[in-house]
Amino acid sequence: MASLRSPIEGGVTVTEFRLKRIYAEAEPGDGYRVLVDRLWPRGVSKQKAQLDEWCKDAAPSPELRTWFGHQHERFAEFAERYRSEMMRSPARDLFIELLGRAVHGRVTLVYASHDEEQNNAVVLKAELDAALGNGAVWLAMKGKHPADEIAA
Repeated sequence: MASLRSPIEGGVTVTEFRLKRIYAEAEPGDGYRVLVDRLWPRGVSKQKAQLDEWCKDAAPSPELRTWFGHQHERFAEFAERYRSEMMRSPARDLFIELLGRAVHGRVTLVYASHDEEQNNAVVLKAELDAALGNGAVWLAMKGKHPADEIAA
């Protein structure tokens, strides 16, 4: 298991975020399982999903999701727009919460998309990993978003 160290305040060990399709079997090594889609996946019972949390508001807005429509040529712009949405509440608050969860162990971001390379969970994970690499876990523990400190 790879771990990252926060370069701030002596460093705290943080385990990585992982991605997993909801249709794959849940495993004990998944750690804290969070569904990061706005819509519940078809054909999956809550029991089978074995989720710890469903963060609907961490997902892209319905308008952005509809606009993207899983068209590969739109992914770069989708990712940019989604990052912008993550800066606003309630997505912003859930971003901070997910960073804080990483202090306690592995967090698996669960999603339904058939495309494993171009979806909202991939963008969210990249942003969370980047924030961890910049020591943002300490900010999250204080209830702050990393962008607040950059802007200050």
